[in-house]
Amino acid sequence: MIEVPAAAIAADLFASRLNFLSIGTNDLIQYTLAIDRVDDSVNYLYDPLHPSVLRLIKMTIDAGNRAGVPVAMCGEMAGESKYTKLLLGLGLRNFSMEPDSLLAIKKVIRETDLASLTDSIHEILTCSDPNELRMLVERLGE
Repeated sequence: MIEVPAAAIAADLFASRLNFLSIGTNDLIQYTLAIDRVDDSVNYLYDPLHPSVLRLIKMTIDAGNRAGVPVAMCGEMAGESKYTKLLLGLGLRNFSMEPDSLLAIKKVIRETDLASLTDSIHEILTCSDPNELRMLVERLGE
């Protein structure tokens, strides 16, 4: 399980020794941003689209791909269709989610042209403005 930033950063060091990697987004986001998502006084800062979170996800997926190890994602982010094209563009191919999300995610996956995501993903990963980044991700979903 890749649930802390240290595991994502070092994934390339140990990926070849594992059968798979699974990114646990709920904890990864929480620990990356030092945000307690159940604490009402700070949970508004919990942000799946924070550039650090996206880079850690991309690093993990790339490490798995280089090692020939499947990478899956579990957690709320994997089951939210507004993030599906983004995650596909980052290279994710294995999603784990609540059954209620399955049809919506499957529909997005089936309708997505993976090759068309490359330029947008590069722009998203190099974006430093949070509002612009959100707009870029929303445009992916159109």
